Amino acid sequence: MRERKPKKPSFEDDGRVIAPMNVDGMPWYSHKAPRTGQECNPSEKLSREEARAYRFAALKSALLIVAVFGAAGAAFIGFCLLIWKLL
Repeated sequence: MRERKPKKPSFEDDGRVIAPMNVDGMPWYSHKAPRTGQECNPSEKLSREEARAYRFAALKSALLIVAVFGAAGAAFIGFCLLIWKLL
């Protein structure tokens, strides 16, 4: 005869959400779902200096990305030209 396996302890749900699955486009998406985390306050305006600093930071990050992709493209073209000359 087979031995019985011991019963697993019952699971108790404490209500915490580990990974929210309420995503736009999914069939179960609910517009009324509670939002977690920090909510922005739309009545709070940025000063001119803060807005300028945010724009400058965004411009710097965009230029960095363009520079990295440009350097990678130039390196690839240089590599292709080097291989072409050797053949």
